[in-house]
Amino acid sequence: MSLPAALLAAGPSPSPTPSGSETPAVPALQDAQESATNAASWVEQNWSTWLAIGLKVLLVLVIAVVLRKVVLRAITKFIDRMNRTVESAEGTTLGGLLVNAERRRQRSQAIGSVLRSVASFLILGTAALMVLSSFQIDLAPLLASAGVAGVAIGFGARNLVTDFLSGVFMILEDQYGVGDSIDAGIASGEVVEVGLRVTKLRGDNGEIWYVRNGEIKRIGNLSQGWATAGVDVTVRTTEDLDRVRATLDEVAEKMAKEEPWNELLWGPIQILGLDSVLLDSMVVRLSAKTMPGKALTVERELRWRIKRAFDEADIRIVGGAPVALTEEEPVDPTAAVAAPSAFSNSDSPQVAATAPIAVQRGATAGK
Repeated sequence: MSLPAALLAAGPSPSPTPSGSETPAVPALQDAQESATNAASWVEQNWSTWLAIGLKVLLVLVIAVVLRKVVLRAITKFIDRMNRTVESAEGTTLGGLLVNAERRRQRSQAIGSVLRSVASFLILGTAALMVLSSFQIDLAPLLASAGVAGVAIGFGARNLVTDFLSGVFMILEDQYGVGDSIDAGIASGEVVEVGLRVTKLRGDNGEIWYVRNGEIKRIGNLSQGWATAGVDVTVRTTEDLDRVRATLDEVAEKMAKEEPWNELLWGPIQILGLDSVLLDSMVVRLSAKTMPGKALTVERELRWRIKRAFDEADIRIVGGAPVALTEEEPVDPTAAVAAPSAFSNSDSPQVAATAPIAVQRGATAGK
């Protein structure tokens, strides 16, 4: 038997390998081809689904962006139209007095900002939920978590939410604006700035009040519509009422014709009559409709003119104190003299009874 035949009969000789180690298996070309075939088949089976999802997401985003732009443009046009309506009212006398440029600007900005924020939040939030639902994501846990988080934030920041909502409704209802004089209960003064959370007021002494909108329970606007100036004149009961009325009519007629009072007075000064009658005085009340915020100015000027007119007409104005005696009435010269005292006489029994005790003891000891 030849050598090659003997080797074949003996079998393959073992190859020397290091002890304790194995050669990693190299993937065959057939396995790679099989993996590629499976991937291609999976893509071929699901490409239509992914394409549909992508087109749906793209359509949702495009519609959301376009709708947001349309809504924001509509809000801007609405605010501009509101401003033009207010500007047209400035041509009238009443409109020019009630409209303030800074107030209109701040109110428009606040309303526009709130409406834009709400519209953007609703549109983009809805679009985000639709995109997530397109990927077959269960939105129930997400919405439940958002609801719990919203409740927690609402409880934690309830004062902030209250202030914000109150500010929004105050601005939308135009309860007050920049330049108005208001009485907010906890503070009063001229409105300097209106915000969604805080209203800034300037008091009569120049101080600045920062009032949270949620703390305002009632508002008295002293700058809308018109104001009423009321003056009470107190005279003696002995005065002639016809002469008093004639003097007041003359003062009112003269004041209504002079500038700038003819613009501040929105109606004639009316003499309402006797408001009260006492034993030594009587009160005559006057009233007039004035420009908003100018009632105190008109009252001061009216009192000034009435005092001068009464002095010229020899009509005496009295105050709340009792009327002093006039020169015609007799005055008792002894009214201010004190009554005589028993202690003024050194020989009186009262003075003897108040002698020092020490003197009496000394006299007893001498006896």
